This record gives sequence, structure tokens and C-alpha cells, in this order.
Amino acid sequence: MTAKVTISFTDQTISDARSLAERDGVSLSAWIDRAARERALREIFAAHAAAVRRAGLDDEALALADEEEYAQVGVELAR
Repeated sequence: MTAKVTISFTDQTISDARSLAERDGVSLSAWIDRAARERALREIFAAHAAAVRRAGLDDEALALADEEEYAQVGVELAR
């Protein structure tokens, strides 16, 4: 399901996004959708990791695992 929305960007932001979308071989809409999804997932992951830390469930090993997991999320999102 998709939703049509009206949004505004600075001239430089939209120029950069168009260039990157073209480089990636996708539409501007698809590129912006992916960029927004990546950012949302990173925010969700960071909030989860912070909640785990606040709950006292982390130790050094878990913290390292979080770092590795965060890096892996970045790798997956880049695909």
C-alpha cells in the first residue's frame, strides 16, 4: 500500500536525492521511501538498544553485540 503526500525539500536536498536515485537506478520516490525507511529502522533500533541498557540487561558482551547488530542492520539496509 502506498500513500501520496506533499512534502518540501531544499533545492540542494532534492538535487542530491535525484542524483543518488539515478545512480541507484530507482525512481526518486523509491529512493526517498528507502531513505526514510532506513532512518526509521535506525531510530527504532537505537530506541530498543537504549531500553535494553536502561533495563540493566546490558553488559560489555551485550554492548558489543549491539554494536555488531547495529552494523549488520546498516549492511542489510544498504542492499
